Amino acid sequence: MKQLITMLCIGLLSFSMNAQAKIEFKSDTIDYGTIEKGSDGVRVFEFTNTGDEPLIISQVKSSCGCTIPKKPKDPILPGKTGEIEVKYDTNRVNPIRKTITVISNAETPTVALKIKGLVVDSSKESVLEKKDKSIVQQ
Repeated sequence: MKQLITMLCIGLLSFSMNAQAKIEFKSDTIDYGTIEKGSDGVRVFEFTNTGDEPLIISQVKSSCGCTIPKKPKDPILPGKTGEIEVKYDTNRVNPIRKTITVISNAETPTVALKIKGLVVDSSKESVLEKKDKSIVQQ
């Protein structure tokens, strides 16, 4: 009887060790391309829980205060999809190169996502554009 109980405990323990959430992103990079200053900076990373346990995202953090990520509040059940919303401050005119770190109970507990692009202000002319115009007008 003791052997049977021991075997059942070992079997259940090993089964629970194999059951795990798995996070699979459609893409680990979002390219904003070239966007105007002040335009919509919200983008979404879509993912699926391809494991057999609920996926719990405990933390999502950005490498910079100019990027605000938003994690799902509820666990993502096996086979279901979820979203991580990222909002970049497009009032900053410069190239975008930021990392968003996702921490969860998945088989790979830490995942790095990237955003990239360029924010431009078309209301301001560059020195090169002014020089080109002055040469053409002469």
